[in-house]
Amino acid sequence: MLKIRNFLSILFMASLIIPGCKNGGEAELKIDYEKYILDNGLEVILHKDKSDPIVAVAIQYHVGSNREVPGRTGFAHLFEHMMFQQSENVGQDQFFKYIQGAGGTLNGGTSKDGTVYFEVVPRNALELALWLESDRMGYLSNTVTESAFANQQNVVQNEKRQSYDNQPYGHNGYVIDKNLYPADHPYSWQVIGEMEDLFNATVDDVKEFHARFYVPNNATLTIAGDFDETTIKDIVQKYFGEIPAGEKVEDPEPMPVNLAETKKLYHEDNFARTPQLTMVWPTVEQYHADAYPLTFLGQLLGSGKKAPFYRVLVKDKRLTSRVSVYNSSMELAGTFRVSVNANPGISLSDVESAVNMAFALFEEEGITDADVERLKAGQETGFYNGISSVLGKSFQLARANEYAGDPSFLTTELERIKAVTKEDVIRVYEKYIKDRPFVATSFVPRGMIAMVAEGSVNAGIVEENVLDATEVDQSQFESDEVIEKTPTSFDRSVPPPVGPDPEMNIPEVWTGDAGGVKVHGIFHNEVPLIQYSIMIDGGHLLDPEGKGGTASLMAGMLTEGTALKTPEELEEAIDLLGARINVSASTDYITVGVNTLERNFEKTLELVKEILLQPRWDEEQFELAKSSALFSLVRNKANASYLASRTFSTLLYGEGHILAVPTGGTEESVESITIDDLKEFYNANISPTVARITISGDIETERAEAAFSGLVNEWEPREVVLPEIEVPENPDKSQIYFVDMPDAKQSVIQIGNIAIPRSHPDFYGAEVVNYKLGGSFNGVLNLILREEKGFTYGARSGFSGNRIAGTFSASSSVRTTATLESVQIFKDEMEKYRKGISSEDLEFTRESLIKSNALRFETLGALQGMLNEISTYNLPFDYPAQEERFLRNLTLEQHQQLAEKYIDPSGMYYVIVGDAATQLDLLKEVGFGAPLLVK
Repeated sequence: MLKIRNFLSILFMASLIIPGCKNGGEAELKIDYEKYILDNGLEVILHKDKSDPIVAVAIQYHVGSNREVPGRTGFAHLFEHMMFQQSENVGQDQFFKYIQGAGGTLNGGTSKDGTVYFEVVPRNALELALWLESDRMGYLSNTVTESAFANQQNVVQNEKRQSYDNQPYGHNGYVIDKNLYPADHPYSWQVIGEMEDLFNATVDDVKEFHARFYVPNNATLTIAGDFDETTIKDIVQKYFGEIPAGEKVEDPEPMPVNLAETKKLYHEDNFARTPQLTMVWPTVEQYHADAYPLTFLGQLLGSGKKAPFYRVLVKDKRLTSRVSVYNSSMELAGTFRVSVNANPGISLSDVESAVNMAFALFEEEGITDADVERLKAGQETGFYNGISSVLGKSFQLARANEYAGDPSFLTTELERIKAVTKEDVIRVYEKYIKDRPFVATSFVPRGMIAMVAEGSVNAGIVEENVLDATEVDQSQFESDEVIEKTPTSFDRSVPPPVGPDPEMNIPEVWTGDAGGVKVHGIFHNEVPLIQYSIMIDGGHLLDPEGKGGTASLMAGMLTEGTALKTPEELEEAIDLLGARINVSASTDYITVGVNTLERNFEKTLELVKEILLQPRWDEEQFELAKSSALFSLVRNKANASYLASRTFSTLLYGEGHILAVPTGGTEESVESITIDDLKEFYNANISPTVARITISGDIETERAEAAFSGLVNEWEPREVVLPEIEVPENPDKSQIYFVDMPDAKQSVIQIGNIAIPRSHPDFYGAEVVNYKLGGSFNGVLNLILREEKGFTYGARSGFSGNRIAGTFSASSSVRTTATLESVQIFKDEMEKYRKGISSEDLEFTRESLIKSNALRFETLGALQGMLNEISTYNLPFDYPAQEERFLRNLTLEQHQQLAEKYIDPSGMYYVIVGDAATQLDLLKEVGFGAPLLVK
């Protein structure tokens, strides 16, 4: 019998009523939920949604890095990792295996204020997910052994290197928080923690942390989806009810800060290629009445072509192509941030002066009611996108409950957003920003200290020595430590049975004709949204020789105004409809992608018609777009992953080959492009004769056909000849190519060769074969390099392809001193994999992929992905069913044949980007001869 905590004598049963409109009339979107509380304090929220045969489980723990203390930082995030390792009744690395084997997905995340864990599973695996979550909530501490903990210490240290230490501007957050907050403020350190604290942490430290905060009375469990309402409470009680409550955990009180004076700091960044200025003002905590107009203020100042920061810093002064202005309100405090990534050679003193000019322009011109309403329309669309999945609903409900104390606070937030006025925005600007002290950081390329903002002092960042990298010696601990079991009311070591798999329900695809252009669509009315894509074949393949990036620049220019509207007018028209229109180029086609409210479908399509048929070719916007593209390419020189990918593509296809040239071009090719090149490309290649349309959402076939026909009938047809592309052969033997990044804290490894295009009959089979090698968390490569060795935050492999060509690639970012061993592991494991896998591994692959079909068609984005696959590769409407049949019939012999055919480490390119001074010569030991240094 379910017990209710003494202070709460009733169940809360409620509906969130989300105001909206449909076909010009008033409508409401309801999210029904029930909330109740177990005797141990666990708050449970149930939301029934029968749209798809899946369920999302989310547990929001009220513990983030704000619960830590100086000298013990990074514990919340480190324990997030430990929660995926094992618990008393779930073996090592079995969390991922259980959920993926059931066809589900899972993950977790830690912020300054909280930690969330989630699973999305077919409905028959709900009890399995609850068993797993309950076991790591109540029965984990005994499994935090020295060996398991040491492994995750190393994994997290490598995550820090990958995400912060080895990235341009990676230390910026550290410098800001250290100087904005007092030393004892919980926001004065980073979520990832200090390397020294991570190294010195003990098992007893983290067990104490877990016992205090990972308790039922400090968490919200949300279950959203297609569950059995008659049994769900009994199941929750069975698994969570006997977990004892912990000591009372008080919710943290807000701790807003004030600065007595402005602080300016600088750092010479080894990885930056362009200077960056960040200015931060302290503001208010989440849910504070002023947090909402502060959010609007950030958008009005920095987003869009009317924004003062765009007009001054980007358009007038040409100091940057990247300005970010936003408010971030968290549980204890908030910040208002201006971040400017300046163009090469620009002084940050000049940038700071321009920031002040932008503020002055804002004060002079003010804002209008229409500006505020435009932002509200976009937030409505964003809200619907956020609740379009059961996982999105579970996150929103859990967050509102845990931090505001009530799931229905979602509607309160919407009302607060709707209530913001232009006077509110001006008021918070004057209260928190104007003439107020701030923290400013200047991050400049090493050796360019003259670029820092005037008055800045050295931030004093100490860089890690790559040859003396922090590492816990895992070999000193026994890996077979005995784990003591906690007595329970039933045998928790037996996983609950997974019931019959839900049948795959492939969405019904309809086809239509719009003036000769084929249309594929799926009706889906879960939310009042429509998404559609107009795909025009050609793309990057049609770039003129020596002018790579033309298609990309041309695509971007189509939304820079029309013949009837200035760039500013077009952007405002889109925003007022709450729509998103994006035009982009890929290897073999250009896509016009649209996300719009159902009620504004026709109005949005009228704007798309203008964009496609009446481009403006604004000279000023062209120069800005071209400069932005060039400066992005300069910045990419500091991105080790980009350098690895660029080198890999050049080796695969050869210098100058169209597939070796990035879609966005190179510095040389983009520099040569003129606006006339874009016009010529448009006139020659943008034609309905090579166009396709896909659409999903709350719209019937007849309405879609009629609307798109109106566009196509006015679209001038042209003859477009698509080029024949020759794909080179793979190398006869493997070779290592090294790109030097001095003092790199990690090495980026990318290994592979040319494989098969997406259109090849074996492509899906190759994807299946790769699954156990590197296509999942439980893939061989990740289990060894991350879970066993602790060398990396993750390792993956996979096949990718389009209609022309495809590649196989295996990659990871590893600790610098582990480069040689990691490369050898990649090589050895691929060689072993070609010899065949076990019947258990094949069954795991088969079950994981078949069962995951239940999750495949939930959101508009997923439906659009399916339609785009059908349209692009001429796949049958039931291709997911054909893939399932392939999986059911796959044998070990067939698996091995495909592996031998498409995964051959003896004929691959091995690309490493890292510190050549310490790693280059060592790689001779791999056995491929002397590595070649790529200039």
